[in-house]
Amino acid sequence: MQDNKKTEDSLRVLILGDIIGHPGMRALFTSLKGLKKEHKADFVVINGENAADGFGLLPNQVDEIFNYGADVITTGNHIWQKEEIYPTLDRVNNLLRPSNYPSGVPGHGDCVVEFRGIKLAVLNLQGRVRMSVNSECPFKQGLKDARRLRSITKNIVVDFHAEDVTEKEALAEYLDGKVSAVVGTHTHIQTADERILEGGTSYISDIGMTGPVNGIIGSDPESAIKRVIYSVPYKSQVLDEDAEIQGVLITIDSSTGRSTSIERIVYKSGQ
Repeated sequence: MQDNKKTEDSLRVLILGDIIGHPGMRALFTSLKGLKKEHKADFVVINGENAADGFGLLPNQVDEIFNYGADVITTGNHIWQKEEIYPTLDRVNNLLRPSNYPSGVPGHGDCVVEFRGIKLAVLNLQGRVRMSVNSECPFKQGLKDARRLRSITKNIVVDFHAEDVTEKEALAEYLDGKVSAVVGTHTHIQTADERILEGGTSYISDIGMTGPVNGIIGSDPESAIKRVIYSVPYKSQVLDEDAEIQGVLITIDSSTGRSTSIERIVYKSGQ
């Protein structure tokens, strides 16, 4: 579903999937600013939880991702892999971890950014189905956060970092009309079910990844296959080859907060 016409009230948000190690970071370095210009994006949101060799995020990478052109970095369950990032989670306003972690953990789950007088809120949530994490209910927390953020701006996008499609679709329907978009991350596989719900919330089950697509969700096939066959936790290795940038471009009517289009993005690094 596409509407590339730029109007005075339209807000264009480019949301990109999980950065996978050095290949993903290289792709952003070479291509993100051009991609942002090509799609006339007002804001860029990127999930960065796997930027550090496939697991976690380092403080210097936060600075690099912002320098490449990102406005907000979201994350997920792997954000806790590198303890060095904990102080940065508290310090950097537009670096997020899922909002529905128990109180007392470092960081925060939402932020508001502004461009040319238009505000955009970004909310990060995490699923509970098959995630092996005892996080709080994303439905209750998401509704609470959405109501609070709507007092600031009607333009709200949600990165729902989750495994289960049923849980993802259910959250989108639950928040339909209360947020502008719910996009799934975590599986690294871009789905083809993008749509706009009845209340004006755009949705896709997973936006994919910023990483090497010839591997197994970004990992070297040899180690991934051995893990499956032998049930031994061999260390995953990021496949070191050119990466693909995957995500969605969402257009929002900034006067109402309703999505008017959602378009899948696939960009081969270096093309």
